Formats: sequence, structure tokens, C-alpha cells
Amino acid sequence: MKILNLYAGIGGNRKLWGSEHQVTAVEYEPNIAKMYQDLFPDDEVIVGDANQYLLENFKDYDFIWSSPPCPTHSRMVHLLKQKETYSLQYPDMKLYQEIILLKSHFKGGWVVENVISYYDPLIPPQESGSHYFWSNFEIPVLDTRKKVRNDKGYTLAKKMEEKNIFIEDFYDYKGDKRTLLNNAIEGELGLAILNAYKQLDL
Repeated sequence: MKILNLYAGIGGNRKLWGSEHQVTAVEYEPNIAKMYQDLFPDDEVIVGDANQYLLENFKDYDFIWSSPPCPTHSRMVHLLKQKETYSLQYPDMKLYQEIILLKSHFKGGWVVENVISYYDPLIPPQESGSHYFWSNFEIPVLDTRKKVRNDKGYTLAKKMEEKNIFIEDFYDYKGDKRTLLNNAIEGELGLAILNAYKQLDL
């Protein structure tokens, strides 16, 4: 099966998919793309605009997973509006662009994932764990939510262990490491969703 993994990050959703599929991952940030490639050396990794790549190439795949940027939709980020540093932004409509494109034109299996939003979604989603999902098949419900840990002993190493993601040069990454790990979909959920699609005859 040919799989397209958009806004791939460090591949949390892809963690347990194994090596039987031909996976193409698209990630905009080169340093993050390199970490993904180190974790999944057999995948084709493209550094570029996932939204545009989807538009131009969606017909070439059997299954598509997309996780567009979530901060402008997030309840947590929206709560920051009480702080002086908060900058009001329009919700990023790439999320709904991709849902509409896939729902209207794609013949394979597809999943668009995002955070639970601070507003009522414009297109009704399914919900599993702490995520919204839009898809053309039923998403399995898994409770993958973890208790928020604020103690000083909750190190990045422990968070990597919790996510079951280990990257040798992770500490060389100059960006927000915790956000990078938080954005990684739980591998168990990613596998359950892929398996749910594989069991169907679409």
C-alpha cells in the first residue's frame, strides 16, 4: 500500500506501521525531516509544503494521513489570549481545505487529524483520545491521554520514553523539543487507525 504521511513531524503516528508499506512523508522543517528519516530510513522523506504536495499528488496514494498545524485551532493556545504576549490569529483554513479535497476527490482511505478546537468545528469530526479526526471510515476510540506532569523530574528523556520515540541527536534540535514530542500522535492510535482502514473494502 502506498501511504502519504503529511506534516510528518517525527512520525509518532507512523511508529508502529512496520515496513510492509511504501511510505512518503512530507515535512516542512529540514531538521525535523532529518530526525524522521533517521527513525524511518526506508521511507521517502520530502522537505516541502505538505498542503501543496497533497493538492498535486493525492491521486498517487492508497491511504493519506494529514496532521495540519494545530496552534490556531487549539483550546490551550486560545486560553493564552489573557496574556500580553498573545497575538490573535485567524484559524488556519488548510485544515478544512484538505478535508474538503479528500472528501470530494480522493478514492482511497484518508484521515485528517487535529486538536480539539476552541470553536465548534465547521465540519463535524470524530473524536479519539485528545484528537479530532475527519475520515471516510470509522476511527477507533482509544484513550491515549496522559496525565499532565509538571514536576521537575518529568524530563525530556521520560517524555520520549512515554511516546516510545528515541532520537539520537534529539538534544541538538534547536526548536521546542516538548512541543515536538507533544505533537507526535501516539503510535498505538496511529496503528489502530491504519488497521481499521485495512479491514475495510473501500
